[in-house]
Amino acid sequence: MADKRDYYEVLGVRKNASKDEVKQAYRKLAMKHHPDMNKDNQKASEEKFKEISEAYEVLADDDKRARYDQYGHAGVEGTFRPGGFDWSDFTHYGDISDIFGNMGFGGSIFDQFFGGRTARHGPQEGRSLRYDIEVSLEDIAKGAEKEIRIPHSVQCTTCGGEGAKKGDYKTCPSCRGSGQVQRAQRRGNTNFVSITTCPTCRGSGRQILRSCSNCGGSGVTQATSNIKVSIPKGAEEGMRLRIRGAGEASPNGGPPGDLFIIVHMQDHPVFARDGSDLFVEAPLSYTQAAIGDEIQVPTLDGNALVTIPPGTQTGTVFRLKGKGLPDMRGRGHGDQYVKVSVVTPTHLTAHQKDLLRQFGQSAGEYEKSSPRKSIFRGFRREE
Repeated sequence: MADKRDYYEVLGVRKNASKDEVKQAYRKLAMKHHPDMNKDNQKASEEKFKEISEAYEVLADDDKRARYDQYGHAGVEGTFRPGGFDWSDFTHYGDISDIFGNMGFGGSIFDQFFGGRTARHGPQEGRSLRYDIEVSLEDIAKGAEKEIRIPHSVQCTTCGGEGAKKGDYKTCPSCRGSGQVQRAQRRGNTNFVSITTCPTCRGSGRQILRSCSNCGGSGVTQATSNIKVSIPKGAEEGMRLRIRGAGEASPNGGPPGDLFIIVHMQDHPVFARDGSDLFVEAPLSYTQAAIGDEIQVPTLDGNALVTIPPGTQTGTVFRLKGKGLPDMRGRGHGDQYVKVSVVTPTHLTAHQKDLLRQFGQSAGEYEKSSPRKSIFRGFRREE
């Protein structure tokens, strides 16, 4: 993670670059660093081509780009497979397939890179699912593992997802088993090649002769899976966690979709949250505010002592450094802020009221003859 270059730097664009500017920069660099254009230094070109493709995968997607802008590389780590970006993570082949098709790179290293992506034109990836989960503030502070139940389609165990009874199928005659059909057109001096899913077999490359009795030929059945979800420490509101392969099964033999977990924090009876900082309100009596005191305030680690200096006013905020939530980017902990409010006493006895009057008189706050005059002495009526 620490060795990765900034994605904006990789593509040579500004941080406020538009999506069109990002796309144009990538297309230009992709042509420049394509391994088939650099036969003498093919290995280095492959690495460079992969680096710019990873950067484009993030910056071309609004959600991934927003998480990268906020958390850096850590924000998009869960987007890629364990071990980092892989060509199977690249979802923007269509953005550049035209320029490489026009250059006649059929069967090239480019095809090797995106060989795992033929499912985009052949067997299609299953649909992704979304699950919103609510977790407590304490879970976010310490990290937690939750188990959820997800109803989704899975590969039929009877036919292994083939949809055919005992393998009773044949190779599709339209696409010859490739799952895709190509059509070439020539416009002037330029050749255009379009690749689409085979309409006969819908990308599976096979024609079923007798359907599976369990799934009816669809290759999928319905199930409910128990899935464990790891909530990272300091998880932000709305954070998206990705579990690969936990979505819907593919209807034609492709890989299953993904499951996206959206994290929400439950309302807390004591604390409010802003990023990694926590906020809490604490009441003070007149006496505590006037002459000072030490009060106990709740924190996520138990109670903490806060020194109240004499003369503290309502709305004064005290900071407890490092008592907030862990930072997602590994920058320690946030702070906790304690806002105090002086509570006016109620149900006073006659003796208590008399003591307060005496105090007010001794402090010059209570004048029997003209109380209003003393209160508004500092104001001047405007004509």
